[in-house]
Amino acid sequence: MTEIWTLAALWLGLALVATLVSIWLRIATALSEIVVGTIAQLAIGATIGSAMLGTDQTWVKFLSGTGAILLTFLAGAELDPVVFRERWKEAGAIGLISFLVPFLLCAMAARYLLGWDTMASWLAGVAMSTTSVAVVYAVMLEFGFNATEYGKVVLAACFVTDLGTVLTLGLIFAPFTIKTLIFVGVCGAVLIFLPWITTQFFRLYGGRPSELETKYLLLLLFALGGLAAWADSEAVLPAYLIGMILAGSVGKDHILIRRLRTLCFGFLTPFYFIRAGSFVSVPALIAAPGAFLLMLTVKLVTKISGVYPVTRSFGSPPREGMYTTLMMSTGLTFGTISSLFGLSHGIITQAQYSALVAAVIGSAVVPTLIANAFFLPRHLLPDVEPEERERPIVPEPRNV
Repeated sequence: MTEIWTLAALWLGLALVATLVSIWLRIATALSEIVVGTIAQLAIGATIGSAMLGTDQTWVKFLSGTGAILLTFLAGAELDPVVFRERWKEAGAIGLISFLVPFLLCAMAARYLLGWDTMASWLAGVAMSTTSVAVVYAVMLEFGFNATEYGKVVLAACFVTDLGTVLTLGLIFAPFTIKTLIFVGVCGAVLIFLPWITTQFFRLYGGRPSELETKYLLLLLFALGGLAAWADSEAVLPAYLIGMILAGSVGKDHILIRRLRTLCFGFLTPFYFIRAGSFVSVPALIAAPGAFLLMLTVKLVTKISGVYPVTRSFGSPPREGMYTTLMMSTGLTFGTISSLFGLSHGIITQAQYSALVAAVIGSAVVPTLIANAFFLPRHLLPDVEPEERERPIVPEPRNV
């Protein structure tokens, strides 16, 4: 166990450094974790050996995968069913265009401008079509937009975009066999009855210090994730669907969501993002920067040219519409998930993976910095931060 404890300390030390960097530079923690993972692998690999970081250790893979699944679930749980029903046309149109236009044009750019093979090009289109739930959610939470109708519409549009990404990833790359039919059938049956079962179960047994709700949700995520892996699909797909289905119940429980965020962002997702960053080959990027720059440029151009006219058509003022557009242009979580899926399944090479992840990181940084510096819709900022709304009132201790 000495090796495991030492390696765990190294990973959590890197996670702490990444968090401090995100605070100092005012960027998303997920972004800094990917960058720290890239630098750590480069530095450790050059001095000690690439195996020292332990990215292929079974327990590291497990924690990394659990982080991706739980983050995906939380993203789905943030969907507000009421706002989505009331403004589904706007959220649906923005989300669909945000996915479809970059998916097709980035795939074409990879195929005809970079000369990648067909499957690698489709994978590039999927990775570049995403909108970063991690970045958008972090920005919405930081400014309090997640508690406003505007922020909820943006998050709903993110849901549509990333649902298209996850479904396309499964449809194109998952083989259609009897396992696929079983997976779809079981998921359909579970998701139909899940809201009622969850509500009744939590009503009878919830609210106890044993954290029964967390164990119940993790059981669902692991069970359907295992079924998805058995069917050669991705575990994030059922996780996103479970989050979406339970958004009206679990998503309203702020205490439970906060506890899940602590587990997710405090312990699990650093393993996922640092591990994803460790697979980026800096020498490959330096040797051939063209693919990275092309993918980043095509993604940003297609996102802006596709989403901005849609926001204006639904009556958004120019400043607000551009802010929404730039938020929808970010990429991180599902972009790295898709890229890592392609690398682990032999669809893309190490060099192609490095180019895609570097473009994903670039799309997380550039639009966010521009949006918050020049297009922040300050008239929509709430007077009270959402964290203050959710914080329970605790009486001050008295001196005896």
